Amino acid sequence: MRTICFYFQVHQPFRLKPYRFFDIGDDHHYWDDFSNKSIMRKVAQKCYLPMNALLLELIHKYNGAFKVSFSMSGVFLDQMQAYAPDVLESFQKLVATGNVELLDETYGHSLVALKSKEAFKETVAKHTKKIQELFNGYTPKVFRNTELIYSDEIGAMIAELGYDATLTEGAKHILGWKSPNYMYTNSIDPNLKVLLKNFQLSDDIAFRFGNKTWADYPLTTDKFVKWISAVPQEEEVINLFMDYETFGEHQWAETGIFDFMRHLPDAVLSRTNFRFSTPSEVVANAKAVGKIHVPIPISWADEERDLTAWLGNDLQDEAFDKLYALESLVKECKDSDIKRDWVYLQTSDHFYYMCTKFFSDGDIHSYFSPYDSPYDAFINYMNVLSDFKLRLKEITTAK
Repeated sequence: MRTICFYFQVHQPFRLKPYRFFDIGDDHHYWDDFSNKSIMRKVAQKCYLPMNALLLELIHKYNGAFKVSFSMSGVFLDQMQAYAPDVLESFQKLVATGNVELLDETYGHSLVALKSKEAFKETVAKHTKKIQELFNGYTPKVFRNTELIYSDEIGAMIAELGYDATLTEGAKHILGWKSPNYMYTNSIDPNLKVLLKNFQLSDDIAFRFGNKTWADYPLTTDKFVKWISAVPQEEEVINLFMDYETFGEHQWAETGIFDFMRHLPDAVLSRTNFRFSTPSEVVANAKAVGKIHVPIPISWADEERDLTAWLGNDLQDEAFDKLYALESLVKECKDSDIKRDWVYLQTSDHFYYMCTKFFSDGDIHSYFSPYDSPYDAFINYMNVLSDFKLRLKEITTAK
């Protein structure tokens, strides 16, 4: 079996509004509703609606031979319901074809797997329930942790929850001489299959496609098919994992990204011995070649492929620790607003904005951040967290 597995991450955070020290104790609404709605609508018009329409067209055109998979964060699902019901309907149409697989993840697109096994299980269950509600009882069989964060221990937690497989980065420092183009197993529980991103081919589309200074610009379907055809015959699976916002938002329509995707299935199916599969189909049809050992967590972010996009500097670590110090109090609390804010405050983007890697991938971090600096992001977040803590203590003390 030679197959290509397309996976798209779909996520939008609930961004915080500017929140001053003087707002603490007075203003309990933290979210920038105008910004969140306007960004969601903008990305819907540029990416979600046209790309969903294109994928639906391709699935029908090739009679089900073209397949893709998505993981949609719970915070994205909430925003679709609130701001873009038309986008939700278009995703529902895709899933109804039977050629689109949905993956589970943490509801809040959080880093909770690094902190609390119990809270991790709870947020995953919440996400499963939301997927079932919105997609006619659909129950995911494959898991994708936030930003492909994975380790042996995290894999074992995922296996405990009963998933067949998980996705992660084919990081060089983990693979060594091995290829990402095989299926592996978790080193603690071999029942969990592990699919690894081919970062070279994935990033050619996601990051380099519109870069006119790139030596291989422009990327055409002919060129891409030539590259995948050069993959050794014994290597079975090419996993192309990327942000869904690649299409139309990160790579604008003017770059030709939609035309590239429109013509890619035909080029692959007619000129190579590859087909397209969902992650579950890869698990069912491919044979695992061995265990993958990941003792220290990896991710798909930045050159380092580690956790330093979200954790590691003093700002990030203090915010992260202060947040999860409130976990036991939140568990006692039954207030629905507190529960909602707790989920949204865990979203990894808040910590990403605090990253101080100015020289390593600094431009990418700046592109996604609504703040002038990581320090502004930290101050704003900690002000909000201070108010959240006050509310929490008030409610739990009053019981």
